[in-house]
Amino acid sequence: MVQEQNFSNVNFLTVQEVAELMRVSKMTVYRMVHAGELPAVRFGRSYRVPQNAVETILKSSVVEDKDQGGASGSAHTG
Repeated sequence: MVQEQNFSNVNFLTVQEVAELMRVSKMTVYRMVHAGELPAVRFGRSYRVPQNAVETILKSSVVEDKDQGGASGSAHTG
């Protein structure tokens, strides 16, 4: 059974807009949608992604530097 949701206050983005916002290809967005990583609504042959879902996935994907003593991305030699 499909869960009922209230979409009256939702701002939807196109796949192209999501790709530009995330700085990835449209194919990457389609893969995320088909893998269930990014929720989307299908209208005919087009997909629309809720803006708050994009914000949520971006916030949850933040990587924090655990080695705060050195420059990030630099190799340590001994």
